[in-house]
Amino acid sequence: MQAADIKSVGIIGAGRIGQAMAQIARRAGRQVVIANSRGPQSLRSLVEALGEGVSAGTVEDAAAADVVVLAVMWPDVPQAVEELEWEGRIVIDPTNDFDPSDLDGRTSSEVVADLVAPARVVKAANTLGAAILGSDARQAGGQRVIFLSGDDGDAKSEIGALFEQAHYFVIDLGGLREGGRMQQVGGPLAGHNLIRLP
Repeated sequence: MQAADIKSVGIIGAGRIGQAMAQIARRAGRQVVIANSRGPQSLRSLVEALGEGVSAGTVEDAAAADVVVLAVMWPDVPQAVEELEWEGRIVIDPTNDFDPSDLDGRTSSEVVADLVAPARVVKAANTLGAAILGSDARQAGGQRVIFLSGDDGDAKSEIGALFEQAHYFVIDLGGLREGGRMQQVGGPLAGHNLIRLP
Protein backbone atom coordinates (compact mmCIF):
# COMPACT_ATOMS: atom_id res chain seq x y z
CA MET A 1 0.00 0.00 0.00
CA GLN A 2 1.26 3.47 -0.87
CA ALA A 3 2.00 5.99 1.85
CA ALA A 4 -0.53 8.78 1.84
CA ASP A 5 -0.15 12.48 2.51
CA ILE A 6 -2.51 12.49 5.45
CA LYS A 7 -1.19 14.35 8.44
CA SER A 8 -3.94 14.55 11.04
CA VAL A 9 -6.05 11.98 12.85
CA GLY A 10 -9.08 12.98 14.88
CA ILE A 11 -10.42 10.59 17.49
CA ILE A 12 -13.97 10.84 18.76
CA GLY A 13 -13.99 8.97 22.06
CA ALA A 14 -11.22 8.95 24.66
CA GLY A 15 -11.72 5.51 26.18
CA ARG A 16 -9.39 2.54 25.79
CA ILE A 17 -9.83 2.13 22.02
CA GLY A 18 -9.50 5.87 21.43
CA GLN A 19 -6.28 5.93 23.44
CA ALA A 20 -4.92 2.89 21.58
CA MET A 21 -5.69 4.53 18.24
CA ALA A 22 -3.93 7.70 19.41
CA GLN A 23 -0.83 5.62 20.16
CA ILE A 24 -0.99 4.01 16.71
CA ALA A 25 -1.40 7.36 14.98
CA ARG A 26 1.57 8.83 16.86
CA ARG A 27 3.74 5.83 15.93
CA ALA A 28 2.76 6.53 12.32
CA GLY A 29 3.95 10.13 12.72
CA ARG A 30 0.50 11.73 12.61
CA GLN A 31 -0.80 14.67 14.60
CA VAL A 32 -3.73 13.63 16.80
CA VAL A 33 -6.74 15.52 18.12
CA ILE A 34 -8.73 13.52 20.67
CA ALA A 35 -12.20 14.49 21.87
CA ASN A 36 -15.00 13.28 24.09
CA SER A 37 -18.50 14.41 25.00
CA ARG A 38 -17.28 16.19 28.15
CA GLY A 39 -15.01 18.68 26.38
CA PRO A 40 -11.25 19.33 26.03
CA GLN A 41 -10.71 20.38 29.66
CA SER A 42 -11.60 16.86 30.83
CA LEU A 43 -8.76 15.42 28.72
CA ARG A 44 -5.79 17.36 30.11
CA SER A 45 -4.19 14.51 32.05
CA LEU A 46 -4.86 12.00 29.26
CA VAL A 47 -3.23 14.23 26.65
CA GLU A 48 -0.18 14.64 28.90
CA ALA A 49 0.05 10.87 29.30
CA LEU A 50 -0.26 10.26 25.54
CA GLY A 51 2.58 12.68 24.91
CA GLU A 52 3.81 15.03 22.22
CA GLY A 53 1.71 15.32 19.08
CA VAL A 54 -1.60 14.67 20.84
CA SER A 55 -3.95 17.54 21.68
CA ALA A 56 -7.43 17.75 23.15
CA GLY A 57 -10.21 19.31 21.13
CA THR A 58 -13.93 19.43 20.68
CA VAL A 59 -15.76 16.69 18.80
CA GLU A 60 -16.02 19.15 15.90
CA ASP A 61 -12.23 19.62 15.98
CA ALA A 62 -11.67 15.86 15.82
CA ALA A 63 -14.20 15.48 13.00
CA ALA A 64 -12.31 18.12 10.98
CA ALA A 65 -9.16 15.96 10.76
CA ASP A 66 -8.18 14.15 7.56
CA VAL A 67 -8.90 10.77 9.15
CA VAL A 68 -11.51 10.41 11.90
CA VAL A 69 -11.61 7.44 14.27
CA LEU A 70 -15.05 6.66 15.69
CA ALA A 71 -13.98 5.27 19.07
CA VAL A 72 -17.29 5.21 20.94
CA MET A 73 -19.48 2.36 22.13
CA TRP A 74 -21.84 1.02 19.49
CA PRO A 75 -25.07 2.34 21.10
CA ASP A 76 -23.54 5.84 21.19
CA VAL A 77 -22.57 5.99 17.51
CA PRO A 78 -25.68 7.79 16.12
CA GLN A 79 -25.51 10.58 18.69
CA ALA A 80 -21.72 10.90 18.37
CA VAL A 81 -21.80 11.54 14.61
CA GLU A 82 -24.92 13.64 14.18
CA GLU A 83 -24.61 17.23 12.96
CA LEU A 84 -20.93 16.81 12.05
CA GLU A 85 -19.49 17.61 8.61
CA TRP A 86 -18.31 14.42 6.88
CA GLU A 87 -17.55 15.65 3.36
CA GLY A 88 -14.04 14.60 2.30
CA ARG A 89 -13.34 12.54 5.42
CA ILE A 90 -12.15 8.99 5.88
CA VAL A 91 -13.69 7.38 8.95
CA ILE A 92 -12.06 4.42 10.71
CA ASP A 93 -14.75 2.33 12.35
CA PRO A 94 -13.38 0.13 15.17
CA THR A 95 -16.80 -0.34 16.82
CA ASN A 96 -18.38 -3.68 17.61
CA ASP A 97 -22.09 -4.39 17.81
CA PHE A 98 -22.44 -7.22 20.30
CA ASP A 99 -26.05 -7.92 19.27
CA PRO A 100 -26.18 -7.82 15.47
CA SER A 101 -29.79 -9.06 15.48
CA ASP A 102 -30.90 -5.42 15.20
CA LEU A 103 -28.98 -4.80 11.95
CA ASP A 104 -31.41 -6.50 9.57
CA GLY A 105 -28.65 -8.60 7.99
CA ARG A 106 -26.24 -5.70 7.48
CA THR A 107 -22.83 -5.28 9.08
CA SER A 108 -22.38 -2.57 11.68
CA SER A 109 -19.96 -0.74 9.38
CA GLU A 110 -22.57 -0.53 6.63
CA VAL A 111 -24.81 1.20 9.17
CA VAL A 112 -21.96 3.53 10.17
CA ALA A 113 -21.32 4.34 6.50
CA ASP A 114 -24.91 5.53 6.15
CA LEU A 115 -24.64 7.64 9.32
CA VAL A 116 -21.46 9.44 8.19
CA ALA A 117 -22.18 9.72 4.47
CA PRO A 118 -20.51 11.01 2.32
CA ALA A 119 -17.40 10.03 4.32
CA ARG A 120 -15.57 6.91 3.19
CA VAL A 121 -15.60 4.25 5.93
CA VAL A 122 -12.85 1.72 6.62
CA LYS A 123 -13.49 -1.01 9.17
CA ALA A 124 -10.32 -1.66 11.19
CA ALA A 125 -8.92 -2.18 14.68
CA ASN A 126 -11.99 -3.99 16.01
CA THR A 127 -10.63 -7.54 16.28
CA LEU A 128 -8.06 -6.85 19.01
CA GLY A 129 -8.45 -5.72 22.61
CA ALA A 130 -7.31 -2.17 23.37
CA ALA A 131 -4.21 -3.19 25.34
CA ILE A 132 -2.91 -5.33 22.47
CA LEU A 133 -3.98 -2.81 19.85
CA GLY A 134 -2.05 0.04 21.48
CA SER A 135 1.12 -1.94 22.15
CA ASP A 136 4.11 -2.13 19.80
CA ALA A 137 3.09 -4.04 16.67
CA ARG A 138 6.61 -5.43 16.26
CA GLN A 139 6.43 -8.77 18.04
CA ALA A 140 8.57 -11.93 18.10
CA GLY A 141 10.68 -10.67 15.21
CA GLY A 142 7.57 -10.11 13.12
CA GLN A 143 4.58 -7.79 12.84
CA ARG A 144 1.12 -7.90 14.39
CA VAL A 145 -1.59 -8.40 11.77
CA ILE A 146 -4.42 -5.91 11.40
CA PHE A 147 -7.43 -6.41 9.17
CA LEU A 148 -9.34 -3.77 7.28
CA SER A 149 -12.26 -3.65 4.91
CA GLY A 150 -14.07 -0.95 2.99
CA ASP A 151 -15.82 -0.08 -0.24
CA ASP A 152 -13.38 2.64 -1.36
CA GLY A 153 -9.98 1.45 -2.54
CA ASP A 154 -8.21 4.77 -2.08
CA ALA A 155 -9.50 5.11 1.47
CA LYS A 156 -8.30 1.60 2.30
CA SER A 157 -4.86 2.38 0.84
CA GLU A 158 -4.58 5.50 2.97
CA ILE A 159 -5.63 3.74 6.17
CA GLY A 160 -3.46 0.76 5.32
CA ALA A 161 -0.50 3.14 5.00
CA LEU A 162 -1.23 4.60 8.43
CA PHE A 163 -1.17 1.16 10.06
CA GLU A 164 1.92 0.10 8.10
CA GLN A 165 3.74 3.21 9.28
CA ALA A 166 2.85 2.09 12.82
CA HIS A 167 4.55 -1.26 12.00
CA TYR A 168 1.42 -3.37 11.48
CA PHE A 169 1.08 -5.96 8.72
CA VAL A 170 -2.16 -5.04 6.93
CA ILE A 171 -4.54 -7.54 5.34
CA ASP A 172 -7.36 -6.19 3.15
CA LEU A 173 -10.51 -8.29 3.52
CA GLY A 174 -12.50 -6.61 0.75
CA GLY A 175 -15.72 -4.64 1.08
CA LEU A 176 -17.62 -3.52 4.17
CA ARG A 177 -20.15 -6.32 3.82
CA GLU A 178 -17.95 -9.35 3.25
CA GLY A 179 -14.94 -8.08 5.19
CA GLY A 180 -17.06 -6.69 8.00
CA ARG A 181 -18.69 -10.08 8.52
CA MET A 182 -15.27 -11.68 8.95
CA GLN A 183 -14.15 -9.00 11.43
CA GLN A 184 -17.27 -8.48 13.53
CA VAL A 185 -17.95 -10.15 16.86
CA GLY A 186 -18.80 -13.78 16.13
CA GLY A 187 -16.87 -13.66 12.85
CA PRO A 188 -13.87 -15.93 12.18
CA LEU A 189 -11.23 -13.22 12.78
CA ALA A 190 -12.61 -11.62 15.96
CA GLY A 191 -10.23 -11.85 18.90
CA HIS A 192 -7.29 -13.41 17.03
CA ASN A 193 -3.91 -11.82 17.75
CA LEU A 194 -1.87 -12.94 14.76
CA ILE A 195 1.79 -12.23 14.08
CA ARG A 196 3.30 -12.32 10.60
CA LEU A 197 6.82 -13.70 10.80
CA PRO A 198 9.42 -12.84 8.12
